[in-house]
Amino acid sequence: MKLTWIIAAVLMVAAGVYASIQLAQPKNLALQTSFEYPAPLPLAPFSLTDQRGNSFSNTDLLGKWSLFFIGYTSCPDVCPTTMGKLSSAYPKLTDKAELQVIFLSVDPQRDSTETLENYIKFFNPEFIAVTGEHSQLFPVTRSLGFVYAMVGNGPDYQVDHSASFALVSPQGEKIAIIKPKSSSPGKLPQIKNSDLIHDVNAIIDKYSG
Repeated sequence: MKLTWIIAAVLMVAAGVYASIQLAQPKNLALQTSFEYPAPLPLAPFSLTDQRGNSFSNTDLLGKWSLFFIGYTSCPDVCPTTMGKLSSAYPKLTDKAELQVIFLSVDPQRDSTETLENYIKFFNPEFIAVTGEHSQLFPVTRSLGFVYAMVGNGPDYQVDHSASFALVSPQGEKIAIIKPKSSSPGKLPQIKNSDLIHDVNAIIDKYSG
């Protein structure tokens, strides 16, 4: 009888240890359209200007989640479509925690602070728009996992740019890249609002738990 109790006690201890280990393991998230980095990545130091003419830097990311998207106000397709989707998804993106949406303009020649302010107001006045000289933009876009390039000459030039989102933690570190999917050949790659909301909230839950 004593041996039976000893075996039972050992099994209970083993079960407790196993449960503790399982709880300590990182949660594997069933993300729909995102890639979560194995560990948070620090961002390069940056100093940009927002739509009100105020300085915007790494310190403005602290204490809240940030969702970055790059583009330019003259963009004919991806940017307005994405900004419209972000505006409709925004209430559910902020369900779990404080989150700021940041439109990072990579066209400083045409996107003045006034232009950016009008653009943001059209979609959602709570959003933030920032820009800077190309020498300021290249390090931060690269750090966020984005790329962009000017295409063509003259006043009607365009800007090729990433269509992804970057999710940054309240510690100012890059946590995930959220990528669009192409539904069919020839169509613009887009992110479904349901996928965006699911992934952002799942990641926030993980880091809040």
